[in-house]
Amino acid sequence: MTRFDVLTIGNAIVDIIARCDDAFLVHNGIIKSAMNLIDAERAELLYSRMGPALEASGGSAGNTAAGVASLGGRAAYFGKVANDQLGEIFTHDIRAQGVHFETAPLDTHPPTARSMIFVTEDGERSMNTYLGACVELGPGDVEPAVVADAAVTYFEGYLWDPPLAKDAIRDCARIAHENGREVAMTLSDSFCVHRYRAEFLELMRSGTVDIVFANRAEALALYETDDFEHALSMIARDCKLAVVTLSEEGSIIARGSERVKVEATTITNVVDTTGAGDLYAAGFLHGYTTGRTLADCGRLGSLAAGIVIEQIGPRPMVSLAAAAKEAGLL
Repeated sequence: MTRFDVLTIGNAIVDIIARCDDAFLVHNGIIKSAMNLIDAERAELLYSRMGPALEASGGSAGNTAAGVASLGGRAAYFGKVANDQLGEIFTHDIRAQGVHFETAPLDTHPPTARSMIFVTEDGERSMNTYLGACVELGPGDVEPAVVADAAVTYFEGYLWDPPLAKDAIRDCARIAHENGREVAMTLSDSFCVHRYRAEFLELMRSGTVDIVFANRAEALALYETDDFEHALSMIARDCKLAVVTLSEEGSIIARGSERVKVEATTITNVVDTTGAGDLYAAGFLHGYTTGRTLADCGRLGSLAAGIVIEQIGPRPMVSLAAAAKEAGLL
């Protein structure tokens, strides 16, 4: 038995979510459906142009940790906030979900990260993220005992942007493997893949990462191809286990020559796709760390993603454990 099922590592971000139309995105030079990194000045500009907004703790890996906890799993999280109002909001929210979070906050600048997320009528989200305190996460924030006692350590590809975080992730991978644990990553975003394609492939091919989560666009970007079957065969070759989400077409899980196709959950009302991939990973990892079949892991992922798509914000507002039990998955 381990103390934690899943440890996640990521950018600790408070999301500021508002609705807009496509014209707003064009007028403000925002790339639709992508994560755009911005500086403090642009963050202030976009905030001044937002309509009524909802503040919600986010960050990809933080959302995954919250999802694992909502499913009844034991989750931990490493991420850096500042000792400010948004930092207090983030800390409260993730601990209230039942997640172990003890990363020491910064006492000075930069402030806690925030992401201005614009949701269009089709439910697509366009993120504009000021990383702030996130870039200060480093090896000194690693809790070796937590890494050693987590069945899977999972980190987000977004975290590959801040240089200090790379060292922290490599330290975590070393500790995890020394203790017989596994390491997972999500590719996060096709633009992120374009920036770090060679490094991501090295992490996989060297065995630093065992499990990879990607969507179709990210898998294609990783192998610079338009042929999805080729990308799928390559990612299955390069890591122990690959999980590729396909939006409304469900997902494919690849382990060696094995392929498991999982249907998507039926969505009656797409409200906000923010966090869908994060919650899919939460469901899958909860199933994986509790010994379920790959098909049931995928079904748990689809269920969790489907629930979060039908609400505003990236963290579940209902008990995922109760929903999974009702669906016969737990």
